[in-house]
Parts: sequence; C-alpha cells; structure tokens
Amino acid sequence: MKPLVIPPAALRDEKAIQMLSAWIAERGQHCTINIGLWQGNGREEASAWGIFLADTIRHIANALQEQYGQSTADSIAAMLESLHDELSGPTSSVQGGFHHGHG
Repeated sequence: MKPLVIPPAALRDEKAIQMLSAWIAERGQHCTINIGLWQGNGREEASAWGIFLADTIRHIANALQEQYGQSTADSIAAMLESLHDELSGPTSSVQGGFHHGHG
C-alpha cells in the first residue's frame, strides 16, 4: 500500500475535514467520500462537489505542470474532455455502495 502524505495545512488545522480518498485496488477504483458536509451547512451538495472537483482538477493541472512542464490549460482541457467522454460512455461500471456515517 502506498498512501499519500497529508497536506501540511490539514495537519495544522484542527478543523480540517477529509472529503475524498481514492484508491486503485483489486483492478478497480475504490473511494471513501464524505457526503453531507455542504448539505448540512445549507449549500446544495451536488453543486458544492462540482466546485470541489474543479479545484481538484486545477491542483492536478498545477502538479502536471510542475512535474512534467505541461501547460495547465492543456491539462485542464484534456481532463475535461476525458471526463465528458467517460461520463457519456463509461469504460467500466461503478460498483459498491454508500455506507452512511463515518469516523
């Protein structure tokens, strides 16, 4: 198992909240998702996740630029195209269920 480091800001902030953890294991993707944070704070959950995922895409594009010199704009465009293609015609099915409540 190869876990990622916890961001320093998350270690410093006692109110930090982990929203998403994703793994590739047993030839598939496995996720733990913190659903309900935004809805519980008066925001529309799906829209808030859209903003969260957009911010995540920008972080990935910045990392690709830093690591490989790729243009952030080109990386974002490629990810958006891939997202659209995968949502329109999935290459695999999503399995598993949602378990209410988390630690």
